[in-house]
Amino acid sequence: MMETSSPVVAVKDNKLMKGVFAVSGIMVTLVIYGLLQEKIMRVPYGQNKEFFKYSLFLVFCNRLMTSAVSAGALLASKKALDPVAPVYKYGLVSVTNILTTTCQYEALKYVSFPVQTLAKCAKMIPVMVWGTLIMQKRYKGLDYLWAVLVTIGCSVFILYPAADDINPYSNGKESSVWGVSLMVGYLGFDGFTSTFQDKLFKGYNMEIHNQIFYTTLCSCVLSLSGLILQGQLLTAVDFVFRHKDCLYDIALLSTVATASQFFISYTIRTFGALTFATIMTTRQLLSILLSCLWFAHPLSPLQMVGAVIVFGTLYAKAFLRNNTPKLPPADVQDQESIPLKEGP
Repeated sequence: MMETSSPVVAVKDNKLMKGVFAVSGIMVTLVIYGLLQEKIMRVPYGQNKEFFKYSLFLVFCNRLMTSAVSAGALLASKKALDPVAPVYKYGLVSVTNILTTTCQYEALKYVSFPVQTLAKCAKMIPVMVWGTLIMQKRYKGLDYLWAVLVTIGCSVFILYPAADDINPYSNGKESSVWGVSLMVGYLGFDGFTSTFQDKLFKGYNMEIHNQIFYTTLCSCVLSLSGLILQGQLLTAVDFVFRHKDCLYDIALLSTVATASQFFISYTIRTFGALTFATIMTTRQLLSILLSCLWFAHPLSPLQMVGAVIVFGTLYAKAFLRNNTPKLPPADVQDQESIPLKEGP
């Protein structure tokens, strides 16, 4: 009896270990990423209390590391480095990806990390819009209901901040027009990036590391060019060398951003989209709670209500999806293409 049950126990133990590995990897890398992102953009460095202002430099550093790791992964697996799709298509993903990330970093100058993180939950709306325009997808009424509920929750959270949540870059309200505009830009560009990635995966039978390598390589060239044209490259380098702790923060940010891509890919392939969505929702909630504790962001009662609406909706959406017919593994990978961004 023991002999027949031992393989089953071994399989369950193996599945448990893989689950612990996936969950801990995503939680650790992305929570650290979120805290570092807020620290770099909102906490002053040095005795003179200087703020780091060079968002494009962060994009360049992160993409440089991700590009190098992706190239190493392709070479180690003995897969060709040749582009599968026309280079300009990688470039288009790269441009919108840079705009997405730049808006994300710049928004932290005007809205707090909890506000930004919760607003990211509304990304399903632009994804649905771009999916309809680019992929000719059709969505069910329930999908629109989820989108409306998340929008309401995000709106309440952003429009009713605590009075003493101070913005270090301006004297305006936390939910400044420019900060909200940057978040809208982030959501719009991010929705296009994810949708166009999906289109490339389906149209070219593309390997994940191939897309990551060429997209991040284009991002390196474009972000470096932008830094040079804006005259920010030397000033950004000077800043990080004058403030060694900022240099270490950026190096760690790039490392965890790159590592998170591996854990995201591993989780989706091993456990599927439902488990990944649940982990990511939990990670966003944990990031908001840690940010509020670490950086002393007070939450108003209405913000708490908004957060409950958003995360309640996301959990309900994730668990209800469990009742839908399961897709073959290839289709799941198509639907959940790996996002080429700093952190979901």
